[in-house]
Amino acid sequence: MRRVLLYTLLLYITSCTTTDPKEYIQYLNGYWEIKKVILSDGNEKEYTFNQDIDFFEVKDSIGIRKKVRPKLDGSFIVTDNQEIFSITIENDSVRLQYKNSLATWKETIISAKENEIIFKNETGNVYFYQRYQKLQL
Repeated sequence: MRRVLLYTLLLYITSCTTTDPKEYIQYLNGYWEIKKVILSDGNEKEYTFNQDIDFFEVKDSIGIRKKVRPKLDGSFIVTDNQEIFSITIENDSVRLQYKNSLATWKETIISAKENEIIFKNETGNVYFYQRYQKLQL
């Protein structure tokens, strides 16, 4: 009985993996559509339709985030809304640091996978994005 319990415990410990937050960066590049926001007060806002989506492009530790508007033919209209950010690792978390002529702010990547990214901003709002899928006509 002890041996079975020990084996089960050992199996459980070795099967648990901790994701290195630096690995999240590889998923940023591409088109992302916001699905919901959980506000710092606990209220939730769902997004069923998005006129604009976010495009991320990262090279080394610098990135660009642009708002783009999908067209029916599969192409995009690129808006003038664009932010440059730097990527840093702080307290074992990936932070996107933005700075423009009006403000500076940070977002933390809470989780990132191939088809989902979760950000948290400085005010405590949590943003859930899914990879944008082009409309199939």
